[in-house]
Amino acid sequence: MPTYSSMDKNALNKELEKLLGYYENYKAQGLSLNMARGKPGAEQLDISNDILLAITQGTNFKTADCPDCRNYGGLEGIEEARRLFGDMLGVDKKKVFVGGNSSLNMMFDTVACMMELGCSGEKPWNQQGHIKFLCPAPGYDRHFGITQYFGIEMITVPMTPNGPDMDIVENLVASDASIKGIWCTPKYSNPQGITYSDETVRRFAALRPAAKDFRIMWDNAYAIHDISDTPDTLLNIFDEIAKTGNEDMVFEFCSTSKITFPGAGVAALATSENNLAVLKKRYTFQTIGYDKMNMLRHVIYFKNFDGMLAHMQKHKAVLQPRFNMVTDTLDRELADLGIAQWTKPNGGYFVSVDVMEGCAKRVVSLCKEAGVVLTGAGATYPYGNDPQDSNIRVAPTYPPIDELETAMNIFCVCVKIAALEKLTKS
Repeated sequence: MPTYSSMDKNALNKELEKLLGYYENYKAQGLSLNMARGKPGAEQLDISNDILLAITQGTNFKTADCPDCRNYGGLEGIEEARRLFGDMLGVDKKKVFVGGNSSLNMMFDTVACMMELGCSGEKPWNQQGHIKFLCPAPGYDRHFGITQYFGIEMITVPMTPNGPDMDIVENLVASDASIKGIWCTPKYSNPQGITYSDETVRRFAALRPAAKDFRIMWDNAYAIHDISDTPDTLLNIFDEIAKTGNEDMVFEFCSTSKITFPGAGVAALATSENNLAVLKKRYTFQTIGYDKMNMLRHVIYFKNFDGMLAHMQKHKAVLQPRFNMVTDTLDRELADLGIAQWTKPNGGYFVSVDVMEGCAKRVVSLCKEAGVVLTGAGATYPYGNDPQDSNIRVAPTYPPIDELETAMNIFCVCVKIAALEKLTKS
């Protein structure tokens, strides 16, 4: 089929009429399909059911540094869990703090701690007047939500195939001391699935910010979430900052939320000794210690990092066909029309689709009317404002694969309709 832009108005109107007929048939089915968020589906959750049996009658609740995991104490987490996450992130366990079930919670608390206590000998952020954060976009809406909650101004930095545009990042942080941090999802970024290049990681490690208390929020949420037979590799940021003397500049976050159970996983962060000392000033009053029984459960179940990697192969077996189906459908239905582009990630949880400029909100609205719920258009940009109104995040993980196939067929019809509506009115 020719590209839509090469067709005359008569041909465009005929195509639109045909597609509207398909669309009305879908609406008449009364469907309810959800691709709004990157939640594991039931098939994935079932993979981890045996973790509930890891702690049984007769279990020894002692660990190397905890006489009884059932009791109070252990602010930084049990040693075995710190080692497991250290192996996952490629850092010494001494840099690791193990928390509750949510890395998002740990990110929120970290920003709150900087706001209230400050770091690097500087005043708390909330005493420094107007402060700013850099936000690579398209990006993760919940990152943006944290900074917006605290009233921190967000500055959009465009993403490139190698990660954030580092020319812009370097220039901004070197020239403006009110810029206090940057959000990063360095491996299989949300939503594009981009893994930062080695050069990008090295440039991050070598930043020379005007603000001594500038912090990189390195959310390595998809560190081992490969779905391809040719997975991406990410350079270790801690190895690089050790070379540049910027050890205090990075907070790295991770969790088992998409490894075991999102509502009952374990989260952790890794950072410098100086940063940990600041965080513990807050955590000491916030909690006597997080759920050591859940940490123990995960340690017993996985045994070690190799066990965790083997577990992720089970997830890959579930997810790879879903992602292939999504990108194959996009290739089949849209590739020749010149109205959309999309990513083909090697891991993570999303496929990022850029539709014709000015059409994303219309596509999301059409899908909703036909019974397909997507993440809101604009959500992948600070303040929910996509200046091109083009980016849509597709989450293939939650629906059963037969429902996902139907949802993608409807999505493609809606992308075509929105494009044709625009072209026939121009």
